[in-house]
Amino acid sequence: MSDYVIQTQKLNYSGAAAILAAAVAEAEKIGVPVVIVIMDPAGQLITYARTDGAADLAAGPAYAKARVAAERRHPSGALPVEYETGVAFTTGGSYTNLAGGLQILIAGVHLGGIAASGGSGEQDTQIVLAGLAAIGAETVLLTM
Repeated sequence: MSDYVIQTQKLNYSGAAAILAAAVAEAEKIGVPVVIVIMDPAGQLITYARTDGAADLAAGPAYAKARVAAERRHPSGALPVEYETGVAFTTGGSYTNLAGGLQILIAGVHLGGIAASGGSGEQDTQIVLAGLAAIGAETVLLTM
């Protein structure tokens, strides 16, 4: 039987909620209204928040950034600029090269992606990093 079974680890709701609460707190601290999305490695939503005053259009980029980090396992915004338009068109807008989406890693295990959208790329990344720090998660910040 063990030859046919893959054991996996998953981020539970409690962990996702702790990340989300810390990210929301950071957004409020720096005064940036955002949408925050946390996804599992398959790009499925675990949890979501839209802080007061977040732009109506911030949700789409937040989902796309989180999906890149979750499914592609690298930060959003890490591709060379010449690939931005192609990525957006070929994925029907599901992926983006905007900064602000990062992997969620614990003990080297990829558990999904988190993204914020509503501020600058630097502000969105700062918000996401605060969320990850809340549970001691690692991430990849390097560019490709």
